[in-house]
Amino acid sequence: MFGYILQSPLYIDHHTVLADMQNATGKYVVLDVRNAPAQVKKDQIKGAIAMPAKDLATRIGELDPAKTYVVYDWTGGTTLGKTALLVLLSAGFEAYELAGALEGWKGMQLPVETLAD
Repeated sequence: MFGYILQSPLYIDHHTVLADMQNATGKYVVLDVRNAPAQVKKDQIKGAIAMPAKDLATRIGELDPAKTYVVYDWTGGTTLGKTALLVLLSAGFEAYELAGALEGWKGMQLPVETLAD
């Protein structure tokens, strides 16, 4: 049953998120949930908000319940993205995990920004 919960309805593809960014519709807010400082991360998806998965539950009040959130981790298949997604969904937010995570985004050469040390 647990495997069923993690199937495609909880994932969103790169093209959908990128189209939203390019059209500036603001439907999606991208959250970088990696638990690492900027000097370790080095870069992130352009416009993403850094909100480590370990801090998400205590920072949930900073988020707008009217927005739809897209979370990502280093690579697909790790637990951070799923943990963050569970926190958001449990708090009543509409949320998705980015299919392929940051690794897939960068592999497709989609927009990233360098983080300051």
